[in-house]
Amino acid sequence: MKRFIAVSVLVIAAATVAFGQCSDADKKKLEAFDRAWGDAGQRGDQAFLQNVYADEYLNLSPAGTLTKAQAIENAVKAAERNKTNPNPDRVGHDYYIITCSANSATITHRNVIVAKVDGKDQTFYTRSVHFLEKRGSAWRVVSDAGGPLNDGGQLLYIEREWNDADKNKDIAWFERNYAEDATDISSRTGAVQSKNEVLAEMKTDKAVLDSLELSDLNVRVEGNTAVVTGVNHVKGRDDKGQAIDRWTRFTDVFVKRDGRWQVLATQGTAVQK
Repeated sequence: MKRFIAVSVLVIAAATVAFGQCSDADKKKLEAFDRAWGDAGQRGDQAFLQNVYADEYLNLSPAGTLTKAQAIENAVKAAERNKTNPNPDRVGHDYYIITCSANSATITHRNVIVAKVDGKDQTFYTRSVHFLEKRGSAWRVVSDAGGPLNDGGQLLYIEREWNDADKNKDIAWFERNYAEDATDISSRTGAVQSKNEVLAEMKTDKAVLDSLELSDLNVRVEGNTAVVTGVNHVKGRDDKGQAIDRWTRFTDVFVKRDGRWQVLATQGTAVQK
């Protein structure tokens, strides 16, 4: 299999310099803050939300701007509606990118919303960008923005999911996201594998992936077909314990079926650094 990739360069590149200003502990605290904020919104916890937003807060969404009072009011109303809904929306947040200095922070993440549409679960994706300032000893949200992810944005996050599935040997991800007629061309052997053959290989693969990097990403979407190209760099150890340090230029073809993107074909070519 050619997949040995990790992070989306398009969203990492602009943040690389600022990462040095944040310790891992700072990032974990900010992620915890963001998740607690999301949970409070789901509960409609007005008292908690009062301490999240700065008084001059503005939400800059495609639907228009919201003040602190309006954002809290909307969260409380949505929570009340959910209490009477037998199938409330399920909301998750993932793929956090956090940068910060002593008194300011930016938090970006994906939102995954699963809602019932005509009796069936349907998944929607959005991206949020939050801007925070430290007031005294506490973080306050001064503004945020975001909106639905277009197809290109969804595909970049799918590439990141794919990376995680490779690293963690998450067979269920491949079962769910490879089309039944998918083909996988190995960058090492040139062998053409079917979906079932990919799954079988994963079950016996003993390679351990340690360091993964992605560069030169490009996405093209034409109707219900899309192509993502890029370069992967992986370091780790193969099934014999030998060091892996491999660069691969890849082409991934996706097809949208039943309203979601699936992997139709993937091919990798080994390249020099």
